[in-house]
Amino acid sequence: MKFSVLERAFYARPTLEVAEDLLGCLLVRELPDGQQLAARIVDLEAYIGEEDSACHASKGRTPRTQVMYGPPGHAYVYLIYGLHHLLNLVTEEAGRPCGVMLRAVQPLHNEEAMRALRQVKGRNLCNGPGKLTAALAVNKDYNQWDMTLGEQLWVAPRSEPLQETIQRGPRIGIDYAEPEDREAPWRFWLAENPWRSLR
Repeated sequence: MKFSVLERAFYARPTLEVAEDLLGCLLVRELPDGQQLAARIVDLEAYIGEEDSACHASKGRTPRTQVMYGPPGHAYVYLIYGLHHLLNLVTEEAGRPCGVMLRAVQPLHNEEAMRALRQVKGRNLCNGPGKLTAALAVNKDYNQWDMTLGEQLWVAPRSEPLQETIQRGPRIGIDYAEPEDREAPWRFWLAENPWRSLR
């Protein structure tokens, strides 16, 4: 199956615009054996610059956050709790550290292979940020990966106009952030989609 690729210009825009426009797009993964997996993005969060206390870049440029300061359209992948990889897509112009974290996806193509990777039943397959990376075999090897190459890991545009209602609300798991950042409605999800993150 042939999947097209979102170009760099898509990501080189204000982060909240990119976040909303990513809903309904397809996260595509090509495994080493040539199998392709694809899942529809249904839940995500935006992180916007050093001024956002919930953003990793709020502490400035570090080896970990260096990729966020680079060109848009690259992946920022990191490990939390020593267990789960989280996938973020870098947005806006180089030098301004912003990104969108993918929270949940809906399997569309080759779900069987995703379940073989995760060994779970039901929607627990990919209804969380660490679950979706496991289901698509995304790990720290893909940190700094250029998502515009159309190889191994990329995002394809929506195949049809979005019909579902987009909801917005506060981001999750950012108790360390300043109150105004904790309350910012920078999480976006498809309201009617049963694959969205449960939290």
